[in-house]
Amino acid sequence: MKINIDDPNLTAFALGELSANEHAAMAQVVASSPEAQTYVAETQQLARLLKSEYTAEQNLPPERSPNIVRMETQRRLWSSTQWGSLAAALAIFAVLGAVAVSTIQRERGTIAQKMPSPRKVNLPPTDSSTIVEAIPEPPIESPATTPAQQDLLALQPAAPPPNPFPELRDEKQSSDTNAAVSKRSFAGAGKTKSPATPLARMMMKPTESLGETELPSRYRQDFDTATYDHVSENPFLPAATNPLSTFSIDVDTASYSNVRRFINSGSLPPKDAVRVEEMINYFSYDYREPEADKPFSIDLDATACPWDSSHRLLRIGLKAREVANENRPASNLVFLLDVSGSMTPPERLPLVKQAMRLLVDKLTEKDRVAIVIYAGGSGLALQSTTGDRKETILQALEDLKAGGSTNGAEGIELAYKVAADNFIKGGVNRVILATDGDFNIGVTNQGDLIRLIEAKAKSGVFLSVLGVGTDNLKDSTMQKLADKGNGNYAYLDSIDEARKVLVQQVNGTLMTVAKDVKIQVEFNPARVASYRLIGYEKRMLRKEDFKDDKVDAGEIGAGHTVTALYEVVPAGTGATDPAASVPPVDPLKYQASGAVPPVTAVDSKSSQEMVTVKLRHKKPDGDTSELTERSFVDNGSKFENAAPDLKFAAAVAEFGMILRDSQFKGKGTIGAVIEWALEGKGRDAAGYRAGFIELARKTQTLKPREG
Repeated sequence: MKINIDDPNLTAFALGELSANEHAAMAQVVASSPEAQTYVAETQQLARLLKSEYTAEQNLPPERSPNIVRMETQRRLWSSTQWGSLAAALAIFAVLGAVAVSTIQRERGTIAQKMPSPRKVNLPPTDSSTIVEAIPEPPIESPATTPAQQDLLALQPAAPPPNPFPELRDEKQSSDTNAAVSKRSFAGAGKTKSPATPLARMMMKPTESLGETELPSRYRQDFDTATYDHVSENPFLPAATNPLSTFSIDVDTASYSNVRRFINSGSLPPKDAVRVEEMINYFSYDYREPEADKPFSIDLDATACPWDSSHRLLRIGLKAREVANENRPASNLVFLLDVSGSMTPPERLPLVKQAMRLLVDKLTEKDRVAIVIYAGGSGLALQSTTGDRKETILQALEDLKAGGSTNGAEGIELAYKVAADNFIKGGVNRVILATDGDFNIGVTNQGDLIRLIEAKAKSGVFLSVLGVGTDNLKDSTMQKLADKGNGNYAYLDSIDEARKVLVQQVNGTLMTVAKDVKIQVEFNPARVASYRLIGYEKRMLRKEDFKDDKVDAGEIGAGHTVTALYEVVPAGTGATDPAASVPPVDPLKYQASGAVPPVTAVDSKSSQEMVTVKLRHKKPDGDTSELTERSFVDNGSKFENAAPDLKFAAAVAEFGMILRDSQFKGKGTIGAVIEWALEGKGRDAAGYRAGFIELARKTQTLKPREG
């Protein structure tokens, strides 16, 4: 639906004057129109500016008021007795919004010629070391030709920079404000100037600070700019022509907690927010402990597939070596915290600060912590400090405030430099990035950010990403940064999730026991007609990548478990084979298919083995991979006799496929998911499996998303 910018309902939407139903309908329309989004952001900022100016000047004594006419004009605009009717108010804001933009663009050249250069004020050092420009007296003459233009130009200082709105040009696509916002400098960063003009303030985020004056702390975004990568599900592949399945392991868990956030708020998640392998791997499983000095163990088992009983469900499970807290090596941690304006709401920066406090409580004198912050610029909020100085670290966290745009790349550069300067050989060296992922100035292109992280990962410093946020969550970016940074990605939807990631599983989050872990499964075509890997779509590798040590893969942390499920169609049983409907390829031109019999180590027809699983990994500080290999014979067990852990993993996998409305979900239902999960609940000391069962029950009451 195309929207008319002159529609008074759009202004009413921006000012929050519509009914709940009208507001929701208009929000959907605005979400599809960048022009409308910009108009809404500008209108809301203009309203906040006028309110702030009026409130501030009401409290000034007459001798300090620079312009009585301006104050009276604002008072008339904002007096409740002068609003008259809603229609009059909407008209005023529509006119002011249009005049504000057009007047500046038309008159800024004339104004710049008449105004003197800005004066710098030398302020005493503060925590943020923000550079502020002095605001001269307003000009006596105004080039405006109408009272409305005179009122707006009266708000102009005498000395704007040559280009009053460089950020508006450079950052107009910013999803923080959909308008220009000021660039701030922090201690140790380059000194960029905050905009001094009230009209520049109008375009700032409501939490941005100018000197000692700060606009009301509020963040509101009525349209959803969250991004998720498209997931195209793995198909069934014939084992005869595609015997090898190769992928990188994954211990990310972000998808499950993000899906939980959607369901708990009363809606089903977007399909592409559901990554089935991350949902499965959110839970720990009871696999064997590694032998001797091995970094992990490998378990294999199979059962009847519960959503299609003619198929088999194969499970591959890894268990990483546990490391006791007292045996964890010294840690060199750098908290890289996003303090941009979009991090204002309580479920963002305030939650991140709570999460970091939990982690700090677990550190000792052998550990070190630094805090790097970034918004328009970046800075060192806390130099590397020993973990026993908890009060110093906690105070630095407490002092953090949100405001400004998001220069993530600059923060990344500084964080890795601080980590390198304090590198502990043989220790844990890690950057912990906490953000909504909405990088909108500096290096913003996802490809460039990934290349930056790839280069930094070679330093031996690993990366953990903690995602927060809702309407602007850049899930796609954060997932890729964690993957390329030799790290993991978790989404914090609550302080309980922060406690799970940073307290209960802190060693797994921080301490890597194996890196570049790849799995290659070879299927025996005499036993397997076709197969499908459930999930891991973003982790698939070419078969040639398995032995190539230059190819990056996943990491596994201390005590972590990793699970992969294959749905397998047995050969020679008459089971329905989805791969059989795939059209054959044309005959080869330069060689005959099957003309040369393949050389094999084992006669596939005589072997009872279903699969052989090969696994390659590197030591955390190594460059050469080591090979582990195991084979498996399926004994044909039924689902009712399956291990509880396997039943639970099957329940989570089916739940994810139902949420995605997968073509491979078979006959499964939410009711069946709950039943399987109850049978597989087990001891559940932490209560995570009970939480999953409750989540599945909530899903039964929700309607599917449209489209």
